[in-house]
Amino acid sequence: MGIAVFLCPAGIVACGQVLFQQGTTDRTLFLLESGSLSVHFEDDKQRLRLAIVGPGSVVGEGAFFSHLPRSATVQAGTPCKLWSLPAMRFTELSNRQPAVALHLVMAVGRYYPSAWAIASAAWRQPD
Repeated sequence: MGIAVFLCPAGIVACGQVLFQQGTTDRTLFLLESGSLSVHFEDDKQRLRLAIVGPGSVVGEGAFFSHLPRSATVQAGTPCKLWSLPAMRFTELSNRQPAVALHLVMAVGRYYPSAWAIASAAWRQPD
């Protein structure tokens, strides 16, 4: 049994639709099957694009693992097909398949450390 049985279909997100907003406290991790997503940080002065990600990418990892509010807004750049891994399903995965859960944590940490570092640093910058 792998991770697939723990994923929930998140459906199709239309171009321009916001997947999640900076500052919200949801802890769902999203896996992008097709399409592209724009990841951006907003403050009272500007909107800074951090990344455009494509199929195979993961978004939402910062809040998912840190339990902190979302550090960026993610919006569909094209129609996207997504899968989600809510925190409760990850807990279930960890209990039933700890090796698979560990592999997921290591994979996300290896490929996405700079995105979280950039976003969290931007989040904490003074005015």
